Amino acid sequence: MCPPVFSPERMESRPGNISTTSHEVFYLTGFSSLGEHRRLLSIPFFFLLLYVTSANAIVTFVIATQKKLYEPMYVLIGCMTLLNFFCPLFVLPRMVVSFATGRNEVTKGECLMQLFLTHFSGTFQGSVLVQMGVDRFFAICWPLRYHSIVNLRNSILFSVALAVRNTLTAGVAAGLLIPHTYCHTNAIYHCLCEHTSVVRLVCGNIARNVVAGVMLFTLTSTDCAVVLAIYATIFIVIFHSHTGEARQKAIHTCGTHLVVITVGYFCVVCAFVGYRVSNIAPDIRILLTISYLIIPCAFNPVIYGIRTKEIKVQVAKLLRLSRPKVDSEKS
Repeated sequence: MCPPVFSPERMESRPGNISTTSHEVFYLTGFSSLGEHRRLLSIPFFFLLLYVTSANAIVTFVIATQKKLYEPMYVLIGCMTLLNFFCPLFVLPRMVVSFATGRNEVTKGECLMQLFLTHFSGTFQGSVLVQMGVDRFFAICWPLRYHSIVNLRNSILFSVALAVRNTLTAGVAAGLLIPHTYCHTNAIYHCLCEHTSVVRLVCGNIARNVVAGVMLFTLTSTDCAVVLAIYATIFIVIFHSHTGEARQKAIHTCGTHLVVITVGYFCVVCAFVGYRVSNIAPDIRILLTISYLIIPCAFNPVIYGIRTKEIKVQVAKLLRLSRPKVDSEKS
């Protein structure tokens, strides 16, 4: 899911915080309130990085190598797990190094690149959920026309349209920050470069940046509304026209997607509320920001691996093959 973007409030201008030149290096000082204990955070986040990348890599590999899974829905799940594999790589490695070594500096270019990549991957995750909803809509509501509508040509056109939309939106949000002067403090109390924190360092007119932030948030909200409308329609059709085993299968398939959607957008809502409530501690806000980036990536492969029978079977076969074989015929 695309990270929520909030209308930034300008930092108060304090003489001690303003320089006559633009900062080219920022310092990500999140969780510095923990003092010496901050470095201990490198341990759980390191193992989280290992788990998220390995779990998503396994599901992606299974879908990519098993011809039985070469169907539109499984391809979309593979795209989701591939995004879930890369998204943590834009955030967690630098966090682990920062916690372990105390090196918090990041250049302006690296910071803006991280900002672009996190928004870019986030918007694509929302797009994949929309595509999954559209696929299920035609499969359940118009089954006789499913293969004529959900074909390779239409799928590519739809994917390209969403890709262009996401690239332009994330690119504009990051690109508008490039020419600015950063003369406020160069310390960002965060563990990653996210839109609101970076905009607060800007000296000058930030009206266009606020508009870009609203565009990102509107894109996320629109995807969420479209997905909810699609699944509401699907469930109405299921309960009016499907019976018995067909109904149960449709509910199970859509239920899996709704679990993924609920996890993702719940984290987004928590982060949004966290930034709106003023008395929430800064460290809690950082955790909420990390949650909407990482928690869906951690839960999605488990949800698909447990609730999608075909993927579950193939993953089990892969894991059994990776174990040392025992020769049971030895006497």
